Amino acid sequence: MAGRQQVYTLLVEVGRKAGDGLPDGATGAALMCYASGIDEAEAVRETVAILKQADLAPLDVTGYGTLEERLAEGHDLDDDEKALMQRALDENSVIVAQMTPFFEGDEKS
Repeated sequence: MAGRQQVYTLLVEVGRKAGDGLPDGATGAALMCYASGIDEAEAVRETVAILKQADLAPLDVTGYGTLEERLAEGHDLDDDEKALMQRALDENSVIVAQMTPFFEGDEKS
């Protein structure tokens, strides 16, 4: 099984950086990404590197595992999500599926 690429679901929190393309007034964003890798650590490294190249400032990454792991945990994945995960695998790439900007006051204290 070693050496087989898998796709991991990652939630990346980013802060602000000049040229990051986030909306005015946003304090950061959460990005749902699908990243291929031999293991989750590699998927995280690749994702962080690509986001930095895109002028984003990754602060924190939460891993949600592979497609198989997520299905085993009872996550409900729609066909679009599965298709994006397959594309990440086919292209050996990182796909940003969703970006949700944060604004001042969004943080739940």
